[in-house]
Amino acid sequence: MHLLSDFDISKSDVGGILSLSEKIKANPAAYGDSMKNKTLIMLFELASLRTRISFEAGMNLLGGHAIFYSVEGGGFTRSETLEDGIKNMNKYVHCIMARVLKQEAIERIGAAATIPVINGMTEVYHPCQNLADLLTIKEYKGKLEGLKIAYVGDGGCNTANSTMIGCSSMGMDVTVVCPDYPKYSPSPVILAKIKEHSGSEITVSHDPEGGVAGADVIYTDVWVSAGMEEEKKRRMEAFPPFKVDSELVSKAESDCIVMHCLPAHRGYEITDEVMDSEQSVVFDQAGNRMYAQNGLLYWLMR
Repeated sequence: MHLLSDFDISKSDVGGILSLSEKIKANPAAYGDSMKNKTLIMLFELASLRTRISFEAGMNLLGGHAIFYSVEGGGFTRSETLEDGIKNMNKYVHCIMARVLKQEAIERIGAAATIPVINGMTEVYHPCQNLADLLTIKEYKGKLEGLKIAYVGDGGCNTANSTMIGCSSMGMDVTVVCPDYPKYSPSPVILAKIKEHSGSEITVSHDPEGGVAGADVIYTDVWVSAGMEEEKKRRMEAFPPFKVDSELVSKAESDCIVMHCLPAHRGYEITDEVMDSEQSVVFDQAGNRMYAQNGLLYWLMR
């Protein structure tokens, strides 16, 4: 089985992964040999602090081994196709994690692999991030079902997509709060697939204060991601009304928690005051990347 997008796992699957993640976090020593003699290959087309370190440290925690490999231009060597490279990996390792620029590439990897493949991030999905987010919300709120999460900012980005898919599948009320512009709003294709996947309807709001009203969780991300440099000027003009500051947070529930998948551009999508507040769970969220991914690795390879 592969995790190429959030649509590959059901509510039951996510529940099982989160349960394993909680058990591993509570007692890592009990799982210290669970990946003994197992090797994870980490293919990176785009560098990442959290993705690399959390997977590598996580495999070490479970008694396994992780190998970092930089993939440039979608291939392995100057003369070898991506598919041929993956067919080699099938013979050497037990699982593949790939952080690549295009969803098409992760689909090609999955098609060529006979071992589990994990999407470490593409331009469309970020499923490992959402598993960590769900784990964090459950830790702080004690449940997922019935909570409201307001995703504030770029409603068309990969983190927004995974938040919508994963949170709605677990029974959360999801509102995307974004500028009234198609590229910054959820994709109609993604919304239709969510309806088919979990039967959920996503609320889209272009009113920041109205959108976060009643929210138990406020989530934001950077306004300008890798590959969006040409759009930077337009984005920097469109997104300031959607900054997560203390005034906006005050419109949500009084015990609302604030999340960010990092890296954060302080002073832009989120203020220092909010980032460093007692309501911020940003760094616990980052820490849970490792435990959520360990639960996923154990679940996939078991």
